[in-house]
Amino acid sequence: MNDGGAADQRRMLADSVEDYCRRSDPLRRARALRDTDPGFDRAAWQAMADLGWTGLVVPEACGGLGLSVAEHAILARGTAAVLMPEPLTAAMIATRAIAGCGQGALKASLLSSIASGEIIPALAWQEDVGDLDPMNVALTASPQPASDGAARVLLQGAKRFVVGAAGADGYVVSVRECAQAALYWVPAAKAGIRCVANRLADGRPVADLYFDGVELPADNRLALGDDAVRTVAAAVDDGNLALAAELLGLSGRLLDVTLDYLRTRTQFGRPIGAFQALQHRAVDLYIHQRIGDATLDHALRTATALDDGPLRSAAASRAKARACETARRVTREAVQMHGAIGFTDDCDVGLYVKRALVLSAWLGNARLHRSRYAALVPLDAAAD
Repeated sequence: MNDGGAADQRRMLADSVEDYCRRSDPLRRARALRDTDPGFDRAAWQAMADLGWTGLVVPEACGGLGLSVAEHAILARGTAAVLMPEPLTAAMIATRAIAGCGQGALKASLLSSIASGEIIPALAWQEDVGDLDPMNVALTASPQPASDGAARVLLQGAKRFVVGAAGADGYVVSVRECAQAALYWVPAAKAGIRCVANRLADGRPVADLYFDGVELPADNRLALGDDAVRTVAAAVDDGNLALAAELLGLSGRLLDVTLDYLRTRTQFGRPIGAFQALQHRAVDLYIHQRIGDATLDHALRTATALDDGPLRSAAASRAKARACETARRVTREAVQMHGAIGFTDDCDVGLYVKRALVLSAWLGNARLHRSRYAALVPLDAAAD
């Protein structure tokens, strides 16, 4: 597709997201679904599937749209601006992992079901705090004797911080199999899985998964060895790009809300936005927002041009670190500029602050990604 066609397609996608969000009132649903399980509305999920959102990165051969993370970033940004409670980014990360695996009947079946909204997946890969290395896997898949001729494996171990696990129909699980990394599809209803849910700052659930002798057909393996490692690494990078888009989407929306408040809130007979001190602070926030937008745009171009590799990973880390800083500044200033009302639960500002805290920490915070960027990009290359 030429540049003009891609731009038109992205504008139509952005318009579709804006129209749906205007009609469905996600902010009201986000308030209503706080501190509930699974924390989202399955009917709303199906409506998004009907719009093609759940199949955005699914190949066309499997019933999806076959688009890239650049298009998903548009979706992530638009839905985050209204605090959509559905786990679209969590499902996209898992979908990206499945799509990156080799060919097979299971892969095709899963991707088709994901695109139609029948299945919601989640990626279970992390085991330690602050660890973004997909090779650090302790959960094991042990081959079992096949008395009936059907090969099986037994999963033993745990995964932590599985966002989207509540309400998911299955998990893409990274394991250690015969001294190699592997990926398996594990239906959520399998016997031996224990899901321990915790509550994030914004009220949405996150889970630790414990696999106690979970028996699976060997045919449930999606990838093995280096393929599994590359697939998870690419999915996590795409996840960080989507999270950067979410952070910039919510900070951009919150900045607009704050500027509107400065124009309407009066003090000493004039709008508080007329005071020069607040004007200067608002301009600073606008500059940070634009820098974040530019950084994300550059990272998405890099990610679209490269399938994998250190430069793609570095671009994802750079975008995530910058978006975290932008969201931190905007949310902090928004609370202060709203005054006492900004601390109340009735004010939407608090919802944005809590969502920003969650998104900033998920898949690594700004400090971790700055360190990762420095490790991935030599100093002379960074200068270029």
